[in-house]
Amino acid sequence: MSYVAPLKDMLFVLRHLAGIDRVASLPGFADAGYDTAQAVLEECAKFNEGVVAPLNRGGDLEPSTLAAGEVTTSPGFREAFRQFADGGWQGVQHPEEFGGQGLPKLIATPCMEMLNSANLSFALCPLLTDGAIEALLVAGSQQQKQLFVPNLISGAWTGTMNLTEPQAGSDLALVRSKAVPQADGSYRIFGQKIFITYGEHDMARNIVHLVLARTPDAPEGVKGISLFVVPKYLVDEQGKPGRRNDVWCQSIEHKLGIKASPTAVLLYGDDKGDVGAGAIGYLIGEENRGLEYMFVMMNAARFAVGVQGIAVAERAYQQAVAYAKDRLQSRDVAGSSGAVPIIRHPDVRRMLMTMRAHTEAARALACVAAAASDAGHHAADEAARRENMAVYEFLVPIVKGWSTEMSLEVTSLGVQVHGGMGFIEETGAAQHYRDARILTIYEGTTAIQANDLIGRKTARDGGTVARALIAKVRETEAQLSTRGGDDLTAIAGRLSAGRAALEAAVDFMVRAFKGDVRAAFAGSVPYLKLAGVVLSGWQMARAALAADELLKAGDGDTEFLAAKIATARFHADHLLTQAGALLAAATEGAAGVLAMPETAF
Repeated sequence: MSYVAPLKDMLFVLRHLAGIDRVASLPGFADAGYDTAQAVLEECAKFNEGVVAPLNRGGDLEPSTLAAGEVTTSPGFREAFRQFADGGWQGVQHPEEFGGQGLPKLIATPCMEMLNSANLSFALCPLLTDGAIEALLVAGSQQQKQLFVPNLISGAWTGTMNLTEPQAGSDLALVRSKAVPQADGSYRIFGQKIFITYGEHDMARNIVHLVLARTPDAPEGVKGISLFVVPKYLVDEQGKPGRRNDVWCQSIEHKLGIKASPTAVLLYGDDKGDVGAGAIGYLIGEENRGLEYMFVMMNAARFAVGVQGIAVAERAYQQAVAYAKDRLQSRDVAGSSGAVPIIRHPDVRRMLMTMRAHTEAARALACVAAAASDAGHHAADEAARRENMAVYEFLVPIVKGWSTEMSLEVTSLGVQVHGGMGFIEETGAAQHYRDARILTIYEGTTAIQANDLIGRKTARDGGTVARALIAKVRETEAQLSTRGGDDLTAIAGRLSAGRAALEAAVDFMVRAFKGDVRAAFAGSVPYLKLAGVVLSGWQMARAALAADELLKAGDGDTEFLAAKIATARFHADHLLTQAGALLAAATEGAAGVLAMPETAF
């Protein structure tokens, strides 16, 4: 089934929820208002619908292959990437001084969603390159920025993130790759890195690896990790690729999903290249601050993975709706003379509404977070920058954790709507489910996001940022109650109960983190899900308010606006109502989690 970008909903979110006009008032974004956003998104939709989306199914059937250390990507990927690069899509949110378009993250976010909806495997290469660009801009020397960033933005080169190793997993304190200093100021890198997305491929002339490693005298643990830039081909001062570096693809993984994306095992220091033993790398920033710098890349990647969850959910929803409208089966429960499209059956309608409400709510929350990031970086007032950046950083683990968890539910429902045909690969519904399964795992599992949410983002500041957001939810409740009407009044009641549950959970986490930390961590994932369902439900409530106002003013597409209110009502009745159960699990569930001794498992 073909993909159609949900431009109407994206533009509604940008204008009425995320505040594109406010973002355009920030220094440096004067030309990035609604009209610019609309023009960029429309062009992005054309490219992804016409070029990238048609390659999605083929990539699943014909994954990337490895032969003699070289990876050949799926048919059509190389040509599509050249069009992606030539169109300037890698540089949407990156600085103009390095060849980017310098647009807000708020405009880049729906572009990112469209690319991932079109083809999740293809989109992973630009995602990692974005992260490499961010890390170099923050921590790289001026020479490194000038040498690497323009080529990454242009798509001439791509970037990777080399973190973990076989013995380390998510515990990067166990990283053992070595970086031996050389007389000329470079380092020789030795070690093995695993799970390296697009660690080897044929879509660009060079690959720039950002690698975590230890210098010989580094302290143990995370405090002894440094970050190095290691190009596949060494480059001269003009950026021209030359000798082959000593980094090699040993193998690529055979995966459940995202099969077209080559996930490489990389070897550093095999003495096969043109430079002798050990890959030549260059220190980024200062020694032993590598993890700090890499977190810049990881934060960008975590937000992007959250958007991937929204993207694959949208694709699954579109396919399920199309199937439900075409598939004839059983009589209408209210009476009919023959088989009807299954979309008329109440439970199929419930599944489709669940898919739609989850996706629209998560999209809105991600865009609101993106707008906070823009203000956090560009607001004229320092206090405003700090406040907005704190909001963005609070929301990142929620956008990542919640959006990816909900994508599993949505893509699973997509299979269910198809019935038995959903279990058959030829329909394509199963691919979305398989592709989505990795999203809760890479760039930090849901538990890692949840631990970050309770530790760094809730307990550390005593719940200050969380309570500031909760105060804004209260304001929306008041607006709903004042506006009146059956739907808005019902949404107000559900939102009030959800907000109260989140408030109670924040209070619990702040106390428990100091007094009973195991209880706090036992409830961390339910707490993250609670925050996700309430804060995304808040965005749907705001959407209902905006739609109601536009309907009363006779401004806009009445069918779209009525559907927005109906979707918000469904979210309130069917999804926000889960808040009470999540509160109980988050604050009272530790005894059950920790009751059994290890020997009883």
